[in-house]
Amino acid sequence: MVKKVLITGATGMIGSEIVRVCHQYDIAVYYLTTSKDKLSTEERYKGFYWDPDQKIIDDKCLEGVDAIINMVGATISKRWTSSYKKEIISSRTETAQLLKETIQKHNYPVKHIVSASAVGIYPDSITNYYEEDFEGKSSSFLGDVVEKWEAAVDEFSEIGLKVAKIRIGLVLSDQGGALPEMVKPIKLGAGAPFGSGDQWQSWIHIKDLAMLFVYAVQNNLEGIYNGVAPNPVTNTEVTKIVASVLDKPLLLPNIPEFAMKLVLGEMHILLFESQRVSSNKIENAGFDFTFHHLEAAIKDLY
Repeated sequence: MVKKVLITGATGMIGSEIVRVCHQYDIAVYYLTTSKDKLSTEERYKGFYWDPDQKIIDDKCLEGVDAIINMVGATISKRWTSSYKKEIISSRTETAQLLKETIQKHNYPVKHIVSASAVGIYPDSITNYYEEDFEGKSSSFLGDVVEKWEAAVDEFSEIGLKVAKIRIGLVLSDQGGALPEMVKPIKLGAGAPFGSGDQWQSWIHIKDLAMLFVYAVQNNLEGIYNGVAPNPVTNTEVTKIVASVLDKPLLLPNIPEFAMKLVLGEMHILLFESQRVSSNKIENAGFDFTFHHLEAAIKDLY
């Protein structure tokens, strides 16, 4: 029975939804933050300061904690300069290392870590249908990020923790992430698919994703699980469904890849890479999705 979790990245878009679900299930939350002005002292929601760059952490953050939910990491939705690329990786690997060292140093009896990961590890493909045991990895920068991130999290098994990694797809929320950016041009009548529009997008509603993390903690899951809904869709379908829910026409031709590359640089691959990813494993582990189909998910949010 999980009574208390430590959440990294708890004040982010997904983290704050996970906090809400934890409280719904009567799980107390400790969280780590780099902002001293974000330190809540409520009994069921208590903040602790850390500065991973300086290897500073308030080690009381792990007292009485049964499991860690690890969501920390610099956003990938920001231009990938060479210095920012290093930050994307270090914000995931060095934070994991600092937590592991803190558990070791104080011999805290934490049993389990459930960490965010990403479907970006799977190679760009229109035809593949990826399950968790797929051996290869994407040659893109994102493939590299996820490989290093998962390797850092796997090290917790060396000190006796069970390790689960949730490979997250396109998270749908009206509070941030990709969806509001897709909605804006469509609302203005300027929406259009990207490139061929045939690239697969493996999406998940933020409410299902938060539930999935808490489910993984409560059921002591171990190994890799895809954090995606059961019915991936192509970019053309996403665009059409959003336009239909908003009751807006799609009048423009598809947006060519070179144009987005000019605007976004290397990061444009977020819009053009195709990963059709399976949710079978987490469903077979007993998890029930609320949102199986994209239209219902978009209608819930808009």
